Amino acid sequence: MCGIAGFMDLSGQVSADPGVLSRMLQTLIHRGPDAQGTLVEGGRAIGMRRLSIIDPGGSEQPLYNEDQSLALVGNGEIYNYIELREQLTARGHVFRTKGDMEVVLHLFEEFGADMTEHLNGQFSLALLDRRSGRLWLFRDPMGITPLHYAVFGDTLVFASEIKAILQHPAARRAIDPIGLDQVLCFPGLVSPRTLFKDVHSLPAGHRLVVDGTQITQEAFWDMDYPMQGAESQVIDEGAVVEQFLGLFDAAVKRRLRADVPVGLYLSGGLDSSFLAASVKAVAPEHELTTFSVVFPENRAINERVYQTLMVRQLGSRHIEIPFEQERIADLLHDMVWHSECPVKETYNTCTMAMSAAARAHGIPVVLGGEGADELLAGYPGYRFDAFSRQRGLEELSQEEAFARERLWGSSAVRYERHYGGYRDFRRRFLSRELEQSLLAEDCLSRPVIDVSKVLGRHPVNQRSYLDIKLRLADHLLGDHGDRMNMVSSIEGRFPFLDRDVVDLLRRLPPHLKLNGMDEKYLLKQAAVGRVPQAIIKREKFGFRAPGSSFLLAQNKEWIYDTLSPERIAREGFFDPAAIADELQRQKNAPVGANPHADDDILLFALTFSILLEKFDIKGL
Repeated sequence: MCGIAGFMDLSGQVSADPGVLSRMLQTLIHRGPDAQGTLVEGGRAIGMRRLSIIDPGGSEQPLYNEDQSLALVGNGEIYNYIELREQLTARGHVFRTKGDMEVVLHLFEEFGADMTEHLNGQFSLALLDRRSGRLWLFRDPMGITPLHYAVFGDTLVFASEIKAILQHPAARRAIDPIGLDQVLCFPGLVSPRTLFKDVHSLPAGHRLVVDGTQITQEAFWDMDYPMQGAESQVIDEGAVVEQFLGLFDAAVKRRLRADVPVGLYLSGGLDSSFLAASVKAVAPEHELTTFSVVFPENRAINERVYQTLMVRQLGSRHIEIPFEQERIADLLHDMVWHSECPVKETYNTCTMAMSAAARAHGIPVVLGGEGADELLAGYPGYRFDAFSRQRGLEELSQEEAFARERLWGSSAVRYERHYGGYRDFRRRFLSRELEQSLLAEDCLSRPVIDVSKVLGRHPVNQRSYLDIKLRLADHLLGDHGDRMNMVSSIEGRFPFLDRDVVDLLRRLPPHLKLNGMDEKYLLKQAAVGRVPQAIIKREKFGFRAPGSSFLLAQNKEWIYDTLSPERIAREGFFDPAAIADELQRQKNAPVGANPHADDDILLFALTFSILLEKFDIKGL
């Protein structure tokens, strides 16, 4: 992956300042430590910081087509670039590099903005037509790569990370109350919202075109599950398992394409173990390096026994990262700076430790198992839904029914919390001023997803769609995945999110995902003979790390200063008395791992205050 940034004057009156672009790119060096490229002409400026993965000696950006009328800066990888290059060369296109991104330019010449239909990859792209002045921005279908934009007066600014946008002199630094509300209410932010006022996240599978003063955004892809009862009929379950194995192995093989070493994060769970076994199957000659976090001090969350089982089978060079829990507090400030978001759990710091280890051992690309839980019904919520359906109709309060209808289009759709009571929960902790600002509109006021993609679908697919939109794209792939890997200039690749794999899983009947109460049924069948039975049969174990009760027990003065009533009151977002009460409650709570069963409000308030400090935002 890399980092891209740019801006353009919409009025056509102001010339672009190359110094501004340079400052923006400077904040993205961690995304691309290997090279920098820029194009500044008239009122337009685009640039990128490069992490060299494919064709490291060439493919410097911006890239240009044959007559240099099109210029491209891109972040990510196009995994089917070899096949596309052959097809485009046969059609007369001339390539100057051996890299993957150049195919985008020639596809655009052939198909215009619809060229994304041909791409299998993860990407955020900025493509400039130098003749007309039009600018196109694209973000990949699953939202693996980040892309943000803002309009300040007559200036449009875009970048891979918000910190780069804030370097533009036209930018304003302020918190978006609805964005803050989203992070507190949902698993994380939901595009196009960010935590920063007037700064938007381009949603997954969307493109944005800037033509003069006109800015248009539209979807080019969305997860579209079949209507209930219209899913594909499976006669031969074994044949489906073989089809899945074939597509997944092909996806893994594509993601091993690199001119640098490719490693793998190994958690000890089914997803990463299955992925590792696939690497062994498709590329037995590949010198695989695996990385695992272990918690020597906390046996309750240590998965070493399962990691060791898989490593023995793989024969990989295995790097264990002992994670002393005391490091969490020391990493929080850097974690928040890179996440650009407060958090309700601390496991981002563990990902930071893994990415640092990968970089230290010379592995700039790692494979990960993200997407399996969302696509194959892996979270406990899928079983909770099924159990509730078995028991009969759910009794809902009027407030809960109304909230679900607003958010999901139907009161019958369940997802995570009781939204009817969320506002009462929120009032316990937010300041009166912030609560007042949310009266006109908050995160529950309107749908945050396309309800037409939920209505009429099987409950398993309904939850899957919501997980993809509310949990995966902007949280697990964003602040937890991309940002924590990029702290150490590491590119993450995710075979479960391959275009062909996703399309197969989209069409399959739900019972192949949740079979009775057996989650990830298809994956477990495919794993037989590849993954040890002890891993296949183990209960799902989410990646966990200690929460605020543990942090308080460290007795670090800065934590108590950050959560002091004086500072909380000065910032103006939380109720100082409520935070003080919560601090006392957590001080008296057992010190242990955060089970994700409750919202860790104290950790949320702590990391939010850190964010205000790091981004120089004075208060409400």
